[in-house]
Amino acid sequence: MLLKRSSGWLLWLQLLLLIFGTTRWTAAQTATPVSTPKLLRPAAVFDGETLHPGWIVLVENDRIKAVGPAAQVQAPAGAQLMDLPGQTLLPGLIEGHSHLLLHPYNETTWNDQVLQESQALRVARATVHAARTLQAGFTTARDLGTEGAGYADVGLKQAIDQGIIPGPRLVVATRALVATGSYGPKLSADVDVPQGAQEADGLDGIVRAVREQIGKGADVVKVYADYRWGVGGSVAPTFSQDELHLIVQTATAAGRPVVAHASTPEGMRRAALAGVQTIEHGDGGTREVFKLMKQRGVAFCPTVAAPDAVLQYRGWRKGQDPEPERIHQKKASLQAARKAGVGIVIGGDVGIFPHGDNVRELELLVREYSFSPLEVLRGATSGNARILGLPDRGQLKPGLLADLVAVQGDPTQDVAALRQVRLVMKGGIVYKLSP
Repeated sequence: MLLKRSSGWLLWLQLLLLIFGTTRWTAAQTATPVSTPKLLRPAAVFDGETLHPGWIVLVENDRIKAVGPAAQVQAPAGAQLMDLPGQTLLPGLIEGHSHLLLHPYNETTWNDQVLQESQALRVARATVHAARTLQAGFTTARDLGTEGAGYADVGLKQAIDQGIIPGPRLVVATRALVATGSYGPKLSADVDVPQGAQEADGLDGIVRAVREQIGKGADVVKVYADYRWGVGGSVAPTFSQDELHLIVQTATAAGRPVVAHASTPEGMRRAALAGVQTIEHGDGGTREVFKLMKQRGVAFCPTVAAPDAVLQYRGWRKGQDPEPERIHQKKASLQAARKAGVGIVIGGDVGIFPHGDNVRELELLVREYSFSPLEVLRGATSGNARILGLPDRGQLKPGLLADLVAVQGDPTQDVAALRQVRLVMKGGIVYKLSP
């Protein structure tokens, strides 16, 4: 019996080594040494703001060395020439709201993912999610909570940074903060189960929780300013104004921004007054709330793809059935935010829908929310970089990170071109190159 078990274990180990060995070999064949200068010659360059036909980009090591008209950029001897005919070269896309440790709810419900899937299983999935995100052209992702997987996002980020697995540069929020009793999963009142975020209350408890998450590796602190714990399961505010102020004060003292999940006017108002960096979802946002956000410099991440996916999982036949009230509400909220001049973060809450399908958020914004392709393209590159405090990326300028994506066609005219990814480069290393 022992021999049979050992043989089976060795067979699985050999299979895993074969799979990962093949993956590493394929990456090695695609990539060239980072020290070799690379001259990229596409049909056009989108620099994060404007499209420039006839421009080229020179990369040295992990940085952009030069960008401009072909006649003005000189490549050093020995540089690798990379012709990209018919393609647009642009900054690596930035995903503004993701959960790499979740997978779509029509595969497994959120409750069951938190309660029944082991952390090892969830991390194994997340390594695949990270690779798919990168292959889709997203070289940076803000990951806003592990949803019951503890600090696994910190290890995932370390594995990517150390080159153990492929994936985007991560900005991680670890466990996120919730008021006691407000979050889930919830079973019987007689049963206490693991929660999808860290419960904290009162001034001492909040300071301790914020500091603990930062100490464990959080780049950003996420707080649930409201949630579905009101009468009859309605959405209601969670933390008091004083508690939210203290969360922001404690995180800011350690150089970390705070983001708030909020969808009620009062939850959004409290979060904005507290000084969070961004408010996520905001379905019930009003003109007054967005005016306050504009005054306080708080940006808005509407995550339009999330309710679109969830409602379809629940039976909405999009294109056949009438549009649900939640979608009407989302459209009115986003329209009010834009009218108020609030900065918009592009992020889809990916994880609710499949990783690697991140472009879905951009497509919906263009198709159903009156954004132009150029607006969402700027938003997912230079706009997200500016709002999220990432000055070393999001544009094609000398000195910035060589995080580059090439797509077939012109995404400033047709956002669907972002699905035709031909090249993905991160830090000067090529992770994807196809004809």
